[in-house]
Amino acid sequence: MLSQYNVGAQTRRTGNVAWHPEDVLELHPHDAEVRGINDGDMVTLASRVGRTTLRAEISDRMPAGVVYTTFHHPVTGANVVTTENSDWATNCPEYKVTAVQVALARPDRSSEAAATGNDLVTVVD
Repeated sequence: MLSQYNVGAQTRRTGNVAWHPEDVLELHPHDAEVRGINDGDMVTLASRVGRTTLRAEISDRMPAGVVYTTFHHPVTGANVVTTENSDWATNCPEYKVTAVQVALARPDRSSEAAATGNDLVTVVD
């Protein structure tokens, strides 16, 4: 996100927060449709190591089967879905290859991701 620098440690203290007030999960319209997710719905993003809840943003920017989020706002805790694995050359966490499940967050089971059998790959920036 151009309005935020890296984790937002500096830019969240400026007026830039008006452009990017929360982390959202961008997903392709097809992926949203098969999961019953509408633009603006709260969704659970879960991997084998963690889960979080974000607002969905339906976007053609993402290819089908891929989701994207940022980790600029600590309340989201988006990093909880990534593993401890990192790139051998840069030591950067494996943000771009984390298999996740995305499901509509339900008030009575907001911490559970519905198993669809269709893993998505998340890109955390």
